[in-house]
Amino acid sequence: MTTDGPGELAGAETRTDNTYRLDEQVGFLIRSANQRHTALFGARMIEGLTPPQFAALAKLSEVGPCSQNRLGRLVCLDAATIKGVVDRLAARGLVLATDDPLDRRRLAVDLSERGRAVAATAIVVARDISEAMLEPLTPAEREQAIRLLRKLC
Repeated sequence: MTTDGPGELAGAETRTDNTYRLDEQVGFLIRSANQRHTALFGARMIEGLTPPQFAALAKLSEVGPCSQNRLGRLVCLDAATIKGVVDRLAARGLVLATDDPLDRRRLAVDLSERGRAVAATAIVVARDISEAMLEPLTPAEREQAIRLLRKLC
């Protein structure tokens, strides 16, 4: 089998034998792409934000205050993980977590003033990271990649 370039396998879609090729497997390719994105993110993101921390800030910037549980669902994190993310963001003064006035069993999470400023800047950086990640693709391929990834989620 020949390659057409980095990440492209000539004839991979027409394979008829039963040979297992790791570099043709969806999980391997997604993990490899994720490693590339993680490296870009780590090198460029501000304030030492992790991807889950950035996701929480960006989603709060988008939807406004919400329960911690809802925030976790919106950014695809389980209850234990979002609690740790919110605790770390609150310790850094980026979010405010208070008892929900409508349901004291819940925590309401909102961006602090500093959190709003950090989120706004981080979103600009995240756009640049996405641009760098998708740089090898044509505009049509970028749209297709996003569409297909959404379908898998």
